[in-house]
Amino acid sequence: MFSKRHTLWACLLSLVFFKAQAQRLEDAFMEEQLLEQLVEDLAPDMDVSEILERLRQYLIRPIDLNKATEQDFAALVFLTPLQINNLLLHRQQSGQYLSTLELQAVDGFDLQTVRLLQRFVRLNTPSEWQRQSLRNTMQKSHYEIMVRYGRVLEAQQGYQITDENRSRYLGSPDRVAVRLRMNYENRLEVAVNMNKHAGEPFFRYEQRYGFDFYSASVLIKDVGIFKRIVVGDYALQLGQGLILWNGLHFGKGAWMASVARQGVGLLPYKSLNQSNFMRGASAVIAQHNWSFTPFIAWNKLNGNVIELDGQREIRTINYSGYSRTPTEQDYRRAINQYVYGTNIAYQRNRVKFGATWLSTTFDGYIQPNDELRNRFAFEGNQLTNVGVYYNYTFGNTYLYGEAAHSLGSGYATNNGFMASLHPKLTVVVNHRYYEANYHQFFAQSISELSTLGNERGLYTGLMYHPSRKIEWVNYLDAFSFPWLRFRADAPSSGVDFLSQLSYIWYKQGRLIFRFRHRLRQENVTDPTRPESLQADMIRNQGRIDFQYKLNEIWAIRSRAEVSYYFKELTSREFGVLFFQDLLWSSRNNKVSGNVRLAYFNTESFDSRIYAYEQDVLYAASFPVYSGTGWRSYANVRWRVSRRTDLWARYAITKLPGVESIGSQLDRIEGDQRSEVKLQLRYRW
Repeated sequence: MFSKRHTLWACLLSLVFFKAQAQRLEDAFMEEQLLEQLVEDLAPDMDVSEILERLRQYLIRPIDLNKATEQDFAALVFLTPLQINNLLLHRQQSGQYLSTLELQAVDGFDLQTVRLLQRFVRLNTPSEWQRQSLRNTMQKSHYEIMVRYGRVLEAQQGYQITDENRSRYLGSPDRVAVRLRMNYENRLEVAVNMNKHAGEPFFRYEQRYGFDFYSASVLIKDVGIFKRIVVGDYALQLGQGLILWNGLHFGKGAWMASVARQGVGLLPYKSLNQSNFMRGASAVIAQHNWSFTPFIAWNKLNGNVIELDGQREIRTINYSGYSRTPTEQDYRRAINQYVYGTNIAYQRNRVKFGATWLSTTFDGYIQPNDELRNRFAFEGNQLTNVGVYYNYTFGNTYLYGEAAHSLGSGYATNNGFMASLHPKLTVVVNHRYYEANYHQFFAQSISELSTLGNERGLYTGLMYHPSRKIEWVNYLDAFSFPWLRFRADAPSSGVDFLSQLSYIWYKQGRLIFRFRHRLRQENVTDPTRPESLQADMIRNQGRIDFQYKLNEIWAIRSRAEVSYYFKELTSREFGVLFFQDLLWSSRNNKVSGNVRLAYFNTESFDSRIYAYEQDVLYAASFPVYSGTGWRSYANVRWRVSRRTDLWARYAITKLPGVESIGSQLDRIEGDQRSEVKLQLRYRW
């Protein structure tokens, strides 16, 4: 039996605070266990709301246990491929579920997994879609509007420059985001996002229509043979992500099941991230055991485009989404990307096969920099990817894989298995092979590098549950880079090892011991040698994390973390982080909040430490703790009425003895940086 890690259960339960007041405190401080799986591979300012919003949506409007598909269950994130297959197999062999208590009889589920899943599912939802008029649909739908505001309080260098010949921020330091939602029984969904980053102009320059980023999508489900139709912004998550995986993905971490991708297929795109999504239309057409997903998109990308001999040449593509400076304004929406393709899948019982074809065309010629490491980089204006994927479950073993080819260049493969050798012991093995000349624009799969290519690796993981209170997770990932890469002017290799031991008091608290060792090879300069040498670069991390619910009102959380950085012939550094959290909720649950006090001491950015911070709803903070100083923040939530909620956040970083914080346009004179954030939500 593959038992999901207890910390993942706890973090997901934090989303159901509005279901039961008694669970508010015991679960709210564990949300970061899911999100910290992302931070080690993603940018600190990455928006992770798409996962939290999706789970919250299913809490308010649960999916039908007797009608849900493999993709519906995969969208819940916390179920493993083995558990999903067993859910569907039990329904096929034993008939429709008569009660959610019947989940206890499904192979691979224990009591805690059942209790968690029961919050997201219901039985026998009445089917009235065909009989609903537009007027009735609008009247019976749920609506939500959310407005978020934030800014750094100190003056930053980029806002004080008035010389129009210098780089500077063209807008105000205010950050503003607006979310609009409509949902009718999870069958009709309308989502609209508007976002302005700090420094971006508003109704000026290229933003003459106000916000820098507008996003909208309409989802319609279960209309005849059309299982899903999405018009506007959408995401596709297929196979193991070697060709197409939009939106967020999980990196390596203590949640081993994330190594085996669970493709949800077609989804509306609701995130504030301004890259890696499709803008167009797509649909899932299903008949019997077959499904067909055609898609088309026209994406506008930011980048540096020059005219050379009458032709457009694309020098760089900027995926950050920022449009703050004159240069970024010039880059804004400068590149047209045309995407079209299709996916065909066949599924019967525990077997699934699929094939994907993807064509990407640009309105300019992509020309990489003339560097040796870019010898195999993509060059041209059109790319076609084709691939096949599969998964098969037999007994307590799940096999999966995908093979992909970028026509005219290289190949990529990813294969693995997940097996429960014993009710208390689970193993995961994954092998990946990505050629240096395999090209892609939308791929996201298990990888040591930020982009997929020029890598070979073997991942082995083991999870042991001697009892329901103890969990021990270990993995070892050995990888190599056959060709040159950034900061490595020769073929190189490395390893990534993690061991985490958890002791859980169910509904009460937990204690975690974690050690992670990462080794890579990078360039190092020797004054006696004309060429760069390859040196071992080591990052070690040790962590002790303790969380405990004192009573129905108070909870605490403590962490001590040590980092060690070593690079041959250059440096050896240490870093430490200590923080204490205090969480509080009123008895009537109308007011709740939390505070943190943290001390950190790292010798430089190389020995930096990341830590998740609680934030306003759907926001997540992953700041870098670097230097020597203190950081503190406070969050408060006030339920003004049944329909209205308010959030407020204040955070401050103090670095005694420094003359400035930040660099370049973000530079602040002095030793203090503080920021404020406000958020309002209204539902009806």
